[in-house]
Amino acid sequence: MEVEVKLRLPDSAAHQKLSDLLSPYHTKTHLQQNLFFDTPSLSLATTHLAALRLRFYDLDSHSVLSLKSKPTISAGISRIQEQEEILDPAVARACAAEPWRFSTIADDYSSGILERVTGEFGVDLKDLVCLGGFRNVRAVYNWNGLKLELDETQYEFGVNYEIECESDDPDEAKSMMEKLLNENGIRFCYSEVSKFAIFRSGKLPA
Repeated sequence: MEVEVKLRLPDSAAHQKLSDLLSPYHTKTHLQQNLFFDTPSLSLATTHLAALRLRFYDLDSHSVLSLKSKPTISAGISRIQEQEEILDPAVARACAAEPWRFSTIADDYSSGILERVTGEFGVDLKDLVCLGGFRNVRAVYNWNGLKLELDETQYEFGVNYEIECESDDPDEAKSMMEKLLNENGIRFCYSEVSKFAIFRSGKLPA
């Protein structure tokens, strides 16, 4: 179970102000491309509340296959079941271009994720299509014992700004993050939907 605090920032100015504030704690910045896969009828998303994703990092330096399911989000705290596997970027790109290739690598990689997609969710890997996706610039900071991730997510229909923190004590992490933002006059609200849900909706949250 992945548990994260997710706070949404209203605009690029708030994002820049927070970036400047956290700059002494910066450790790295990732350029991410996220692509999602489902059947044409969206059986994973609609029937099983699941998302199959390929994420490419930093111009294909590495890639990760993930399966997320059963998401909930309330008062800025997101909980979701997540399973991840490293996948060779060249193989991942081949699957992105021709999703039926997932069926040819399932055995070679002994993929527990793809086994779940076929076994638990009843999806034929040959039926998968690429739904598209979005890009994300993620700056990572080590601040007061928390790993903060400041996101600039670039959809075809607009840009969303968010700060996230995965934590075993999300209430304490949220309190610390809110104090940081409030004391520095940075407006925010609780994120109410996931990035994947925003992508599927085709519009930014109000």
